[in-house]
Amino acid sequence: MRSIDLKGTMGKVLLGFFLLFGIGIMSSAAVQAQWQDNRDRDRYDRRDRDRDQDQNQNWQRDRNNGRWNRRGRSGDGYGNYGGSYELRQTALNAGYNDGQKAGRDDGRSRRRYDPSSKNEYRRGTKDYSSRLGDRYIYQQYFREAFEHGYADGYNGY
Repeated sequence: MRSIDLKGTMGKVLLGFFLLFGIGIMSSAAVQAQWQDNRDRDRYDRRDRDRDQDQNQNWQRDRNNGRWNRRGRSGDGYGNYGGSYELRQTALNAGYNDGQKAGRDDGRSRRRYDPSSKNEYRRGTKDYSSRLGDRYIYQQYFREAFEHGYADGYNGY
């Protein structure tokens, strides 16, 4: 009878051992798979972070090369030629509005794109007043804004 109990006990011990061994193997595989998932996720996160950083550097490069904040330009894309704020804003508003109107007229009439052929552009003094400041600075702002407005009007914006 003792031998039967020994067999039963040995069977239970072996069953317990294999059960624990199987659980250990399976959990090891799960941890390894999870570790692999984390490595993949880290690799993808790193790739995305590098891509975002590259895009940010490209945006900075574009911003510094003229689209947004090139040296000598303000945040609105127009040059900074000096003069008072009122002079600048008056010239930019008048130039853009006149340019947009002229561009729209040329676009509708299917004339060639040529903002510098317009009298308003050449004069560049609409809404100018001597109380604003230097006329030459006003004309620079006006002409630059006229070109922007002309392009928008010509293209239907």
